[in-house]
Amino acid sequence: MKGEKVLKSMYEALIDGIPDDAPLDEVISTHYGAIAFSNGNIGLSEFRDEFDTRPMMNSSYKPDMTLKELAKGIMSWNFTEAAMGVAALNAYYNSPAMAEKNGLHLSRSLYAEDRNADPFITYQNEAKGKKVVILGHFPYIEQLLKPICNLYIIDRFPWKGDYPETAIEYIVPDSDYVFIGVLYFLEKSLPHIIDLAGDAFVGLVGPATVMSPIFFDYGVDELDGFIPKDSNLAARIFKEQENGKIYSAGEKVSLRKKDYEKFISGK
Repeated sequence: MKGEKVLKSMYEALIDGIPDDAPLDEVISTHYGAIAFSNGNIGLSEFRDEFDTRPMMNSSYKPDMTLKELAKGIMSWNFTEAAMGVAALNAYYNSPAMAEKNGLHLSRSLYAEDRNADPFITYQNEAKGKKVVILGHFPYIEQLLKPICNLYIIDRFPWKGDYPETAIEYIVPDSDYVFIGVLYFLEKSLPHIIDLAGDAFVGLVGPATVMSPIFFDYGVDELDGFIPKDSNLAARIFKEQENGKIYSAGEKVSLRKKDYEKFISGK
């Protein structure tokens, strides 16, 4: 089937981009997410463990496992294992060195709160009067977008005023902007949602967004994510061992397809 081929090629391309010898220093899986460490870098992923119904593809993780081997977990229909795969992808693609290699200009300070990297702020003018669909209920989006556009929020656990996920097939088509949280990538529905979006502007949003330009080959127009700069602080906050927002351990970033294409062409 076409959808299965796109799913396989997108996910395999992301896995293949990781060097074979990239080390996996540690992986931690909890009921709310996964963390992977590699060469001093950290990768994060959230997930919903209550929906696990399938066994893991690789039930035992060995001490000598590589980062690439862990990343293959993204292909799994066991979402705990898939979350570890996303964390592995992030440990590579969301490292500061790889981010700068892909054209992102990072601040030299540990913490940089950049409003220009928040799509729900930067697209306020462009989205006026447009149909905007957001998959995943993000903080403050009603206050930022509802007064200026036709806003539709879809979530598996809908808040008051949200739409359930069964509405995706009906609401996403004919949109002007579609912003998608990482869980839809992890759970393998991303290629189908991109297909439904048609000519809409598609962005992947959230701190666990995999900041890889590979997505631009599969219908994504922008990546809005997070580059950890203090791995230990990010891990403590993610594990709720320390109070604070995850963004205080690094930098919020945004990469548009058109900007990346200019960067690689040298213009």
